[in-house]
Amino acid sequence: MTRDLFADASSRRLAGTSAALLTVTLLAAACTAETPAAEPTPSDVPDAGVAQIVTAAMEHHQLRSVLVEVTKDGETLSRQAFGESMTGSPATTDMHFRNGAVAFAYVGTLLMLYVDEGVVTLDDTIDRWEPALPEADVVTLRMLANQTSGYPDFETDAAWTATFNADPFHEFTYEERLEAALARPVQFAPGTNWSYAHTNFMILGEILAEIGGAPLDTLLREKVLEPMGLDDTTASEGSAIPAPVLHTFSSERRAALGIPADVPFTEEATFWNTQWGTPMGANQTTTIDDLTTTAIQVGSGALLSSSSFGEMTDPLLIGFGEREEACAPSCFPQSVRYSYGLGVVRSGEWILQNPSLSGLSATTAYLPSERISIAVVVTFEPGAFDASGNYQPYQSTQLFQELGAHFAPDHAPPT
Repeated sequence: MTRDLFADASSRRLAGTSAALLTVTLLAAACTAETPAAEPTPSDVPDAGVAQIVTAAMEHHQLRSVLVEVTKDGETLSRQAFGESMTGSPATTDMHFRNGAVAFAYVGTLLMLYVDEGVVTLDDTIDRWEPALPEADVVTLRMLANQTSGYPDFETDAAWTATFNADPFHEFTYEERLEAALARPVQFAPGTNWSYAHTNFMILGEILAEIGGAPLDTLLREKVLEPMGLDDTTASEGSAIPAPVLHTFSSERRAALGIPADVPFTEEATFWNTQWGTPMGANQTTTIDDLTTTAIQVGSGALLSSSSFGEMTDPLLIGFGEREEACAPSCFPQSVRYSYGLGVVRSGEWILQNPSLSGLSATTAYLPSERISIAVVVTFEPGAFDASGNYQPYQSTQLFQELGAHFAPDHAPPT
């Protein structure tokens, strides 16, 4: 498994033994040929500087495919695809893929819209909607949105992880995830530390649905996605992805499947059910164009008042938080390089989200002072994972940092 952190084939279930799976994987690896160039879509915009940066990253960091789009003041500077979606099938800029925690930015926006409408305040305690939750009379909407509630992340629960590894196509319900999260005590007193937990946005999504009196996917579509112009961002509780699909491959289940460390291994993860990581109704797929639009709309506060935009994106938590055993490894001090807003990350002057899940890493980022947006999506070759199946450090965030330094050298993202 991987955390959403800064650091068309059938979706049939895996069957048979680990040995059979390994055989299929090795045969697929043996068939890998020289990467063909992607056929450009009519709106692609090549940029030699981007191509040089991306090509070097692919060579040195075992990236299978890369999609990039860069704009400034509404002008597209680069829109390009590199590498393969599947063996012999080039990646293209019109392909669809999971957006993971990018949905947190939409959930944060929906929350702030309700604040602007006077329906709620950020300091409302959640006992109004979820009185049975621990510390519900202390935990606030703000604490859910900025990851300071103290609720444990269900993703770090060993039993939950084992269930996922046994069946990554399983559709985890809200109740299943809540049970896994609350199997352990609250990690710290609410508001006293910072720790990344999918649990917070899972709960926040349920509350926002109650506030809006409609399913979360309906509220997000009507109040956020459509007003932002996100025509290709859609929600599904299942594993479906609209065509054409960017295929992804992962080594996350290496240990669970008993694959030896010295055997190159990835398995197709394209259609794993990623509902586990987002609130019910916010399991979404998107395109590189919509990631670009998201960067601009979220990063400029297009739908929000200036005060709500500041609450959501200002680096208010810098210096807050500490590492402690109860919440390791998800808690750490917030810094200029990484500070959490309300569903977004602030890195230097850049406002971004950067999910990593199911063999895919994506970053959508905006630099308000220069009106530059950068959207990056990467998939991985087997060498991008370590001997335990963990992702190596180089992902979309690091590629974004290189591109940010290229296009805005005076405002480069901190590394």
